[in-house]
Amino acid sequence: MKPSRDISRLIEIMAALRTPGTGCPWDLEQDFATIAPYSIEEAYEVADAIERGDFDDLRDELGDLLLQVVFHARMAEERGLFDFGGVVQAITEKLVRRHPHVFGDAGRMETRAVNALWDRIKAQEKVARAARGPVEGGALAGVPANLPALTRALKLQQKAGKVGFDWNDPHAVLAKIREEADEIEAALAGKDAHEEAAAEVGDLMFAVVNLARHVGADPEATLRAANRKFERRFGYIEQALAAAGKTPAQSTLGEMDALWNAAKSRER
Repeated sequence: MKPSRDISRLIEIMAALRTPGTGCPWDLEQDFATIAPYSIEEAYEVADAIERGDFDDLRDELGDLLLQVVFHARMAEERGLFDFGGVVQAITEKLVRRHPHVFGDAGRMETRAVNALWDRIKAQEKVARAARGPVEGGALAGVPANLPALTRALKLQQKAGKVGFDWNDPHAVLAKIREEADEIEAALAGKDAHEEAAAEVGDLMFAVVNLARHVGADPEATLRAANRKFERRFGYIEQALAAAGKTPAQSTLGEMDALWNAAKSRER
């Protein structure tokens, strides 16, 4: 079996790996549930390669992500549900259907009009799915429960906002954040301080996601950037202490805080 640029070769390889008796024992033991975590992990590795600007790695990670699609499609084909061609057909039909301004007679549109059209078409698709059988209802339906918490909070807020449950001013959200912070302080003074404070911290984080949304920031990307900043600045602390023959554990918080401020100054 030789490598190829043709998608059909990847499908053939996956079929060979899943062939009882001659395939790979590990691949044969897998099912949709066991492969799903790998699919999520590969999507994150694609995002990581993009953030690092490593396009050789991005090529490889996109291949790993494509493998997940082929793997799921192969398992579905084995059960007589659908095959890889069905996956391709479904997405091409959806793209054509959702882009009448490109593939139909809707004409050219500005981005805002395109977004509004997209929402109308998705609503029509939801009605069509309901006609095929019972589906979860409500304005917040369709947000996967296993999304990362920050992303899921964002999507829930976006859906609620579309039906009018939203602030129209980021300053109002900022006031809500202050309110939630005050509630954490009150909870810390209570009898079940840690349990109550934990619940209030969740409310605070949800409000912060809302603020990110109102200022046009993606909360996941924003927090990832903050994580990288923390790693970079803490790395500076470690290097500076090592030059002085010390480790963070051998230093005081005051010493490390001064180096943190120095790291911040270097970045300005």
